[in-house]
Amino acid sequence: MSRRVRRTQAERRLESEHALLQAAIDVIVSEGMAGVTFEALGRAGGFSRGLASTRFGSKAGLIEAVLKNLHERQQAMLEEHGFDDLPGLDAVLGYVGTCLRDMAHNKEAQAYFMLLSSSVAETNELRTAFAATHEVVRQRLEGWIEKGQAEGTIRREEKAGALALMVGCLMFGMSMQLLVDPRVDFEALRRSSLALLRQSLAATTTDDRKGARAQS
Repeated sequence: MSRRVRRTQAERRLESEHALLQAAIDVIVSEGMAGVTFEALGRAGGFSRGLASTRFGSKAGLIEAVLKNLHERQQAMLEEHGFDDLPGLDAVLGYVGTCLRDMAHNKEAQAYFMLLSSSVAETNELRTAFAATHEVVRQRLEGWIEKGQAEGTIRREEKAGALALMVGCLMFGMSMQLLVDPRVDFEALRRSSLALLRQSLAATTTDDRKGARAQS
């Protein structure tokens, strides 16, 4: 018979922290920020109040840990799909489509926007963290758009930074709409938005292609 591998104390700690964070995400999605208490985590995940308090110290510490976990998850998703290796227009559309599908089907993405909306409504310290994260996303989108403009697949008459911000605002608005009305046919909305986004970004004149060839 094979021996049962015993987990180290560090492994047990990481496992319990992950379970606590998942319980916090469940509470955020179902009850909002106001419902996030150590007692609620205990009910959602079967933990003692003392364990959550020991791990995170305070509600603010817990929320910061949740946000860090969600950021790491998003980064892993980006690396998994390899958007940086795609042509510029494909990278933008692939990223938007993937994020919107994630929003529709995963509690983690929904919790992210629940926290975001709370940070705006309450003007709390999380707003700075979200602003920094969104700036990273904007820069990433701007890089893909500049790449597409150089390739001749994205129109060149608009500044890449402005287009990147427009794309980000589209994603933000759609995500908020899903939270406001979960009954919306979000998949149909996602497909329509991607079609319109492609139409808005795609190069339509030979000048775009000539400009790209001149830069190459």
